[in-house]
Amino acid sequence: QVQLRESGPGLVKPSQTLSLTCTVSGGSITTDHYYWKWIRRPPGKGQEWVGAMDSSGSTYYSPSLKSRTSISRDTSKNQFTLQLRSVTPEDTAVYYCGAGHGLGFPSPPRDYWGQGTQVTVSS
Repeated sequence: QVQLRESGPGLVKPSQTLSLTCTVSGGSITTDHYYWKWIRRPPGKGQEWVGAMDSSGSTYYSPSLKSRTSISRDTSKNQFTLQLRSVTPEDTAVYYCGAGHGLGFPSPPRDYWGQGTQVTVSS
């Protein structure tokens, strides 16, 4: 079973770059046929899809965040990373990394998710 764990700073200053890493175990980001995804949940709001990467390394981004978002990977560590540039307080959210057979969420038959990590954008 795929297991995922997010890591990164919990506090980022406005205009800086948010960088989160997802470490994957029980699966391979290069051979398993999953989309490796990021979603977030701002306080008091619903979950928002941020972007994803497939096993070949192709990336997909939310249109509203595309200009500020990059997803990359370190195959030697079986990790993928989210970078969100020029953050504002509106980017404050719990960020989750996940894996599933579909690009969006939820995707059948099921998605796998990390526990999530709180990121606050504040000076």
